[in-house]
Amino acid sequence: MEAGRSRDATIRFLGATSTVTGSKFLLEAAGRRILLDCGLFQGYKQLRERNWKSLPVDPAAIDCVVLTHAHIDHSGYLPLLARNGFEGPVYATAATRDLCSHLLPDSGFIHEKDAAFANRHGFSRHHPARPLYTREDALHCLSLFRDVQFHQPVELFDGITLTCSRAGHILGAASLLLEVDGVRLLVSGDLGHANSAIIPPPDPIPQADFVLVESTYGDRKRVDSDPEDALREIISETVGGGGTVIVPAFAVGRTQLLLHHLDRLQRSGRIPPVPVFLDSPLAINATNVFADHPDDHRLTRAEAEAACALPRYVQDPEESKSLDHDPMPKIIIAGSGMATGGRVLHHLKVYAPHPEHTILFTGYQAGGTRGAAMVAGADKVKIHGSYWPVQARVHNLEMLSAHADADEIMRWLGGMAEAPVETFVIHGEAEASDTLRLRIKEELGWRARVPEFGHAYPLSAD
Repeated sequence: MEAGRSRDATIRFLGATSTVTGSKFLLEAAGRRILLDCGLFQGYKQLRERNWKSLPVDPAAIDCVVLTHAHIDHSGYLPLLARNGFEGPVYATAATRDLCSHLLPDSGFIHEKDAAFANRHGFSRHHPARPLYTREDALHCLSLFRDVQFHQPVELFDGITLTCSRAGHILGAASLLLEVDGVRLLVSGDLGHANSAIIPPPDPIPQADFVLVESTYGDRKRVDSDPEDALREIISETVGGGGTVIVPAFAVGRTQLLLHHLDRLQRSGRIPPVPVFLDSPLAINATNVFADHPDDHRLTRAEAEAACALPRYVQDPEESKSLDHDPMPKIIIAGSGMATGGRVLHHLKVYAPHPEHTILFTGYQAGGTRGAAMVAGADKVKIHGSYWPVQARVHNLEMLSAHADADEIMRWLGGMAEAPVETFVIHGEAEASDTLRLRIKEELGWRARVPEFGHAYPLSAD
């Protein structure tokens, strides 16, 4: 395939290089500026501080945004972008749009609550602490969304076409193929795996001249053990000892998968009929969106309805607090999946210091998060300005992750008939990205690199 007709086209990496968060890639071509993903940085403080810095391009000069999926590290910067002058359309699948309609206002609400909490208790270095953005900022940007359908080309601008294919990661997740003056640019988005109980696998890779491929699990293989066997053992042991299981779960995708497995376990009698509480308004809303998009997941209507009916939904903050004063063994599923914010932090302060309880993580934990620290064996974590001991048992069921492992990524890439001009390895910690880069070079014989943060690269054959 020929490439290089659009010699002025460039791709600039404004995030998700040598880290898994902050996905933002600026395509400049045919006189247009297109931002591919618009995510927040999470994890280490030096990464989170990037969220407060101005972009190297005026938001008002960006013509449109295209999202791969709804997770905050891919969509969560949109409220800031719009507040700072962006007024163009945001293209996304219908399921991504519906999920963002809950995720983004919830993110703004959490930023406001965290700032207010810091001001009340005086543990912020900034006086007063202020939110990165507000719920109102998030609501404002939702009016910019425009739906795209899978496999249906959309002309973004004259000479620039977008086609979305299924990425298999979460509901509505897409890989993006952009065609600009004869050059084909593919952004993998976050890739899922073939054996998910609820999400269909990624579509076969389309032919492209340039590829941006994620590498979250670029240096490891998936754990193949049965998640229901692991859940049964952990829950039975904890509940049998009078303890509670706290699950910091990602509201979108992981919570719905977890509810499906828990429903199957309870119906089959493999775990005790312990109460399950879904203590996350965001996860509750995301679960409802899940039920509204039956074509985007594998569950039958009966299975989806059963999973939705399993937990007791906790909407009220006072009811959430009451769970911490009830000694009854139970399962509490609460955001966030890496324990970076939300109601789960209040539960951790109560349950983590006691050995009869279990903290159960359900997938990848980015460096610098409380989840990563606890999974690595930390005996204390900092929450709301103070350190809290961790004496509870800590487990991480990585087989529940929604990410493809290194072998699955390589098989997906290997489906391309002809080698691309270049492959950019993104969305992974430094070791994972470089490991995948080397495999692409040695096993496929392709040119591959890990791009540098902030750098622009030409999309030409030269």
